[in-house]
Amino acid sequence: MKDRHTGVPAGMARYVFITGGVVSSLGKGLASAALGALLQARGYTVRLRKLDPYLNVDPGTMSPFEHGEVFVTDDGAETDLDLGHYERFTGVHARGTDSVSSGRIYSDVLEKERRGDYLGKTIQVIPHVTNEIKDFIAIGETEVDFMLCEIGGTVGDIEGLPFFEAIRQFAQDKPVGQCIFMHLTLLPYLAASGELKTKPTQHSVKELRSIGIAPQILVCRSEQPIPEKEREKIGLFCNVRPEAVIAAYDLKSIYEAPLAYHREGLDQAVLDAFQISPAPRPDLTVWEDVADRIANPEGEVNVAIVGKYTQLEDAYKSIKEALTHGGMANRVRVNVDWVDSELFEREDAAPHLEGYHAILVPGGFGERGTEGKIRAAEFARTRKIPYLGICLGMQMAVIEAARNVAGVASAGSEEFDHESGKKRFEPVVYHLKEWIQGNHVIERKSDDDKGGTMRLGAYDAVLKDGSQVAEIYGGTTIEERHRHRYEVDIKYRDRLEKVGLHFSGMSPDGRLPEIVEWDGHPWFIGVQFHPELKSKPFAPHPLFADFVRAAVETSRLV
Repeated sequence: MKDRHTGVPAGMARYVFITGGVVSSLGKGLASAALGALLQARGYTVRLRKLDPYLNVDPGTMSPFEHGEVFVTDDGAETDLDLGHYERFTGVHARGTDSVSSGRIYSDVLEKERRGDYLGKTIQVIPHVTNEIKDFIAIGETEVDFMLCEIGGTVGDIEGLPFFEAIRQFAQDKPVGQCIFMHLTLLPYLAASGELKTKPTQHSVKELRSIGIAPQILVCRSEQPIPEKEREKIGLFCNVRPEAVIAAYDLKSIYEAPLAYHREGLDQAVLDAFQISPAPRPDLTVWEDVADRIANPEGEVNVAIVGKYTQLEDAYKSIKEALTHGGMANRVRVNVDWVDSELFEREDAAPHLEGYHAILVPGGFGERGTEGKIRAAEFARTRKIPYLGICLGMQMAVIEAARNVAGVASAGSEEFDHESGKKRFEPVVYHLKEWIQGNHVIERKSDDDKGGTMRLGAYDAVLKDGSQVAEIYGGTTIEERHRHRYEVDIKYRDRLEKVGLHFSGMSPDGRLPEIVEWDGHPWFIGVQFHPELKSKPFAPHPLFADFVRAAVETSRLV
């Protein structure tokens, strides 16, 4: 059977391909996520994908300064941070099949060639690379109503050409009406002349059309409202209906985006492009509540994030958003300050951390800045300030407890000894060599390749009955996402618990510490996993919601 409006086969997804032009960082990921949320509000099911043109196989080995945070999926894929936007706005758990790079595509093609799958043929970008991309795009196309595929980079980039050619072919292969193209461009405002300039958008669309792709919808990033005259001009020169020229303005909060795009008519323009009529009415109640909580806080708290990648906020994108969600749960604004942990290796931590209502120490890799993180944990412990340590932040809290309370003066991490090549520490934190995944035992060596060799993805943990974390979660069994290759050594458990640092969460086999908490402290919790990856504005993660609640309590005592 086919859809009576468009002729699209029943049970097959409609595809929206989102591309960008003129400059990068226009907000394609946010626009894609907001569109997904709006389609959900109209009763449709969606899945979002990211196709990146860089040659890395995945972002896992890339520096946060290069690429921002690495977003980890339940099934253990290390992906682009835009998948975090997708999850936060739609609630749909991303998969490893929702993110791919040129590196992954070429790697798969070359692997097939070495196996002889191509029967000795000459391997070329067209058709072999483009076919691989098309096969990736088609995964799961019968599972949802809409598949939104964002192409990284900008039109005209050499490395992105195979992806543009692949989506052109893909749309050509599908029935008419099953695929549309949405293009994001910059509409600059020249203050000297008081004009919005449409020429960059015109040239971007011209470049896109020259490779065989004609966008049906234009999303124009602009600091000023788009006058009807300019809208008509863009429509005329870009062969797009004026009502399909959508303005994307700067917003105070990214969570205003669904409502803002709805007011501009983005979701209606998409449904019109697919000739879906009459369109289901949207229920935007959830997003109206989210916007209200953001715009009308009833207080504020100050939180210090003590990390080593603080020069680039995108390195901790999900943490920042999860704190915002925790603030929404408590109807307060969370003011975040980024504090470089290396600063505490030269100076006393106290002057820099005085006045904060809570301290968060995030994950990271390598020894740089870790002594500063240890001092931040000590400050929070001794001053009774709420502390949340994530991954490396938990490990540094354990090392601090071992050194300063449990009498293990040389406590440290095996990671730091591996890095320096010298034996300097008693390894309270060691290289994880073996763990259980499902019904299998995973083994790793310290000299294994770096990419994809960590303990990645969702794992269960069992919480101690009566512990603070069990109360926060409302149960004793949880599932959280991991990304680490070093682990707190269980042999120090008794020694640490005797001084008050309790191991309140463990792996189901009881071998791997998942959560620690200080007895007698108002709120001091370290977790080996990454709770920020599962937090959403309409469903704040319980740890972040309670962490901000504790910060509110601290603010009332100041």
